Amino acid sequence: MRKDHRPYFIKKAYNRFQKFYLKKFLKPEFESLGHGIHAIKPWHMEVFGGPVRVGSYTTLIASPDAKVRLCVWSDRKDIHGIEIGEYCLICPGARISAAEKIVIGANTMLANGVYITDADWHDIYDRSMPIGVTRPVIIGENVWLGDSVIVCKGVTIGKNSIIGAGSVVVKDIPENCIAAGNPAQVLRTLDPDRKIVTRGDWLSDPREVGRQFDLLDRDLLRGNTIFGWIRSLVAPRPRD
Repeated sequence: MRKDHRPYFIKKAYNRFQKFYLKKFLKPEFESLGHGIHAIKPWHMEVFGGPVRVGSYTTLIASPDAKVRLCVWSDRKDIHGIEIGEYCLICPGARISAAEKIVIGANTMLANGVYITDADWHDIYDRSMPIGVTRPVIIGENVWLGDSVIVCKGVTIGKNSIIGAGSVVVKDIPENCIAAGNPAQVLRTLDPDRKIVTRGDWLSDPREVGRQFDLLDRDLLRGNTIFGWIRSLVAPRPRD
C-alpha cells in the first residue's frame, strides 16, 4: 500500500485501541511505565520477568515479523533489571535481555533489530549453567544504535555516541563519537561546537506535537471512505 486508505475516524479509533491495549494488558507487566508512552502494535511486544522500567514519552514500535522483547531472566531477587529512560525510541525487532542490569539513558534510539545483553547465557565450560558470566551494560543519554547492532555484556557507551549498523560492541565506547565494525571501533568524534537536538527537545511540548500529528492525519486521510478502505483491502488496485 502506498497510501493509508482508512477514514480519519477509523485511524483515531485504532489509536485509542492501541492505548487501551497498552494500559490494560501490557502495563501490568512492567515494574513502572511512564506517562505519554506511544506504543504502535503493542500486542507484538513481549515483557518477561522483571523488574522492567520505562520512562515517560518513550515510543515503542513492534510489528508481527519483528516483535519487541524485554526479558529479565535471573534466579536472584536483588537485580536492577532493565531500565529505559525518558523520550527513548525502541524500534521493531529490538531485544533487551538482562540477567543483572541494563540501563538505557534518556533520548536513546534503538533501531530495527538491536540486541542488548548483559550475560553470556551459558558458562563457557559448564554449559548446563543457564546464565553464565554477567556484567552490567550502561548506555548513556542520547545514544543512537543503528540497525542490527549487538551490545555485549560489560559495555558502557557514552552519551551522544552513534553505533553504526551491524556493529558488535564488545568494549566501552566513549561519549560524543561514531563507532562501527565487528568489533566496534571509534571512527571519529562529533563536532563539539554543534548543538545536538534530542528527542526530548522535539517532545518538549507533547500536546503541540500531538496536535501537529493530528492535523497531518486529517490532511492525509481527507476524502477517505469506509467503502474505499474496504475495497483497498479486498481488491487492491495498482498505485493503492
